[in-house]
Amino acid sequence: MSERSPAIVIIGSGFAGLGMAIQLKKNGFHDFVVLEKSEALGGTWHDNTYPGCACDVPSHMYSFSFELNPHWSRMFAPQPEIRAYMERTADKYAVRDHIRFHSHVEAMEWNDETARWTVSLADGATLTPRAIVSGIGALHIPSYPDLPGAERFRGAAFHSAEWDHDQDLTGKRVAVVGTGASAIQFVPKVAEKAERLVLFQRTPPWIQPKPDKRIPAAVRRMFATVPGAARAFRNGIYWTLEARAVGFTIDPRLSGAMRRLALHQLNKQVRDPELRAKLTPDYTIGCKRVLLSNDYYPALTRPNVTLETSAIAEVKENSIVTADGVEHEVDCIIYGTGFKVTDALSELRVTGRNGIKIQEVWADGIEAHHGTTVPHMPNFFMLLGPNTGLGHNSVVFMIEVQIQHVLGCLRLLQRRGADTIEPRPEAARRFNDRLQRRLRRAVWNEGGCHSWYLDENGVNRTLWPGHTFEFWAGSRKVREEEYLVR
Repeated sequence: MSERSPAIVIIGSGFAGLGMAIQLKKNGFHDFVVLEKSEALGGTWHDNTYPGCACDVPSHMYSFSFELNPHWSRMFAPQPEIRAYMERTADKYAVRDHIRFHSHVEAMEWNDETARWTVSLADGATLTPRAIVSGIGALHIPSYPDLPGAERFRGAAFHSAEWDHDQDLTGKRVAVVGTGASAIQFVPKVAEKAERLVLFQRTPPWIQPKPDKRIPAAVRRMFATVPGAARAFRNGIYWTLEARAVGFTIDPRLSGAMRRLALHQLNKQVRDPELRAKLTPDYTIGCKRVLLSNDYYPALTRPNVTLETSAIAEVKENSIVTADGVEHEVDCIIYGTGFKVTDALSELRVTGRNGIKIQEVWADGIEAHHGTTVPHMPNFFMLLGPNTGLGHNSVVFMIEVQIQHVLGCLRLLQRRGADTIEPRPEAARRFNDRLQRRLRRAVWNEGGCHSWYLDENGVNRTLWPGHTFEFWAGSRKVREEEYLVR
């Protein structure tokens, strides 16, 4: 089924898609639609509803720069509050009417003759826009470990991103697989209810104290009424977070203070030397994502919690068996094993100019020009594309820079009266060669660990290799000489 199509299709209604929609309207582009596969907006902040779910970037920074929220209740907002902020923002800027829910995009194919995309939806509908902005992000495809016998387990089993709220964990024997950013938030909550909790850890994370305080009502009133107060507070947070990038991108030895802070918390909260040894990372801090928590370590010292570091050998009908032969009887398995980050992009069904598939362009690894545009893919833009993730600051900042880049491309098309824009292959090559040279010197490639930042070849296709203001300086504006405009 085909229908009258808008000029621009945005895919996803998380921070990326929502921000793109708002800025299109503010810049005079009104002919667009936002396709959202779920029944509500919010992206990862709609999908993730596990106990304890909250942001690990300060709330005043993890929000749009054009829509400051003086009313955050805490320094690190919980999930319901973040989603409510996104809902209010969508209504304030009148973009909700542009969103089509239950619209799952299956494929995108460029038509050289009509200079339009064909966007095929799961319900059989098709749209033929002139441009596509993918705002799907990377944290939406849950990653499950390949555990022998997992399909035989008779109890409840679910991923943290697909939390089964029908399961009452009170008095249950619960297994948690994984110790990532989500797990350290929900493990303390589950430990309070479960009769017994076994946490299966492959690699201990570096964890620092979380400076999460309730923001007093008087301070919130000041942010709301004193001109510039909220902006100044946000700027202070930005530069504080930005300082962390020095040890990640310039010299890991500069992260000594971060390491000492993490070890101090570990030594203070875990008195048992044997447990403390299991929780002490043996790799450079920053190599994997640095996590923030005040209650994770105390939860592991509870008498009903066991930390298991032996690898899982097999899952049986009612138990998990580890490589050392120990069998743990459990009623429920919760997977806190993160997301398929690089797969979220590499599995895109996108066909560009002359029938070339995006996987062919990415035969040597996923990459994009300024993380946003791809050679041979006319009028196709990605927000939070390759190498735009961060290990130290807010990705919403990166999203807003990319949105300005997309708007620059659209204005260039208008100014030239042209049909298509795509990056010159040689320009994209230069950009990514420079980027990878910097990444080879960064902690993520030399820190002695394996992480979801790296692809199957050990190449970092996820993170930006420097300060965010460097990305802002180099990517917010479009250099016409780097693009083919036809």
